[in-house]
Amino acid sequence: MKTKLIALCLALLAPVAGFADGTHAHGHTHAKKIAGPNQGRVLTGIEPAAELFVTAERKLRLTFIDDAGKPIAPVAGTTATVITGDRAAPTTLNFAADGDALLSTAVLPEGGNLPAVVRIKPGAEAKLVTIRVQLNLAKCGECSRPEYACVCEGH
Repeated sequence: MKTKLIALCLALLAPVAGFADGTHAHGHTHAKKIAGPNQGRVLTGIEPAAELFVTAERKLRLTFIDDAGKPIAPVAGTTATVITGDRAAPTTLNFAADGDALLSTAVLPEGGNLPAVVRIKPGAEAKLVTIRVQLNLAKCGECSRPEYACVCEGH
């Protein structure tokens, strides 16, 4: 009975036990947070990666970046939308080309902590990618970036 109890405890703790290199007991690693060229949040779930940045006018800017973190032009046919705001009455933001980036055609709805569903199709032949983020606009006390783009360890 004791052996089964100990095995159960170890099995429950294994998913939360981490190793120094970021590898977890269940085999995956967490990527280190990286800063985008505009100090926004880098979305690594797409290829190429893209930085999501909230401008001073409360518009969203998507800047695609290469492996070195340098801005690159979006692939021809790239489209993006963001659904955010109140779940009962969500706001959909569409994007248009703005130099070497995509810029939302409307502003974010009111609020400083908005759930957002980012949908990007990085090219006409690419698959649609959906990424969920929390757009918390409060400033981090350590790095002074907005919380949605914070690169501090443990945030």
